[in-house]
Amino acid sequence: MVENEMPISSHLNELRRRLIWIVITFVFFMGISFMFAGDIFTWIRQDSLKNVQIHALSPSDSLKIYVQISFISALTFTTPLILYHLWQFVRPGLKPSEQRTALIYIPVAILLFLCGLLFGYYVIFPFLIQFSASLNEELNAVEMYGMYQYFGFMFNIIFPLALFFELPVIVLFLTSIRLLTPQILRKWRRVAYLLMVIIAAVITPPDLISNILVAIPLVFLYEVSVWICMWIYQRQTRDDEKGDQ
Repeated sequence: MVENEMPISSHLNELRRRLIWIVITFVFFMGISFMFAGDIFTWIRQDSLKNVQIHALSPSDSLKIYVQISFISALTFTTPLILYHLWQFVRPGLKPSEQRTALIYIPVAILLFLCGLLFGYYVIFPFLIQFSASLNEELNAVEMYGMYQYFGFMFNIIFPLALFFELPVIVLFLTSIRLLTPQILRKWRRVAYLLMVIIAAVITPPDLISNILVAIPLVFLYEVSVWICMWIYQRQTRDDEKGDQ
């Protein structure tokens, strides 16, 4: 096919063009999100900081929060376009059935990303705040948070979780195009567990309960990915056997 015989320079030009569109879209949504960042901040504060005072500890705290909120919002709205351009870029090298399968993964990946954000915000983050509050109560410490530190802590929890929720769909895609097998995932299971524990320790406070609480869903997502990979792989094996017959 002519499409598959494009020179490397054409592929690089196409990649650059798609990256430019992604960056332009991201900047556009970040500008729009910046205008509504104050409203989002107010909603989050009323939802999770009803009885806690927050303070600006430096002149740049408010600006940093606006940028953080704008970044997360812009990335969320740009994710569908990123996935679409990724699909368009790899589409010429895929079979027609693989092209259709990869296109179906786009809404699934978006849904998983949103589920990761919601899980981090409504499950993991409140638990960590309550756990910290209980420790403060035992120490008779008055809760007084810097608003940038509070929101930075929240984003460091929910954003990595949202990204890790993409793991099943990534494994599903790589297995469908025969780049990944269950044997590979099983072989690297221990290494993957270690990496997940390290990541959980990095994005959470330095206490064992918080680390375990974040590591458990990551390990669960990995096992779900192994099961998905095995299911797709077995189906591919059956189809190959029927084709040989």
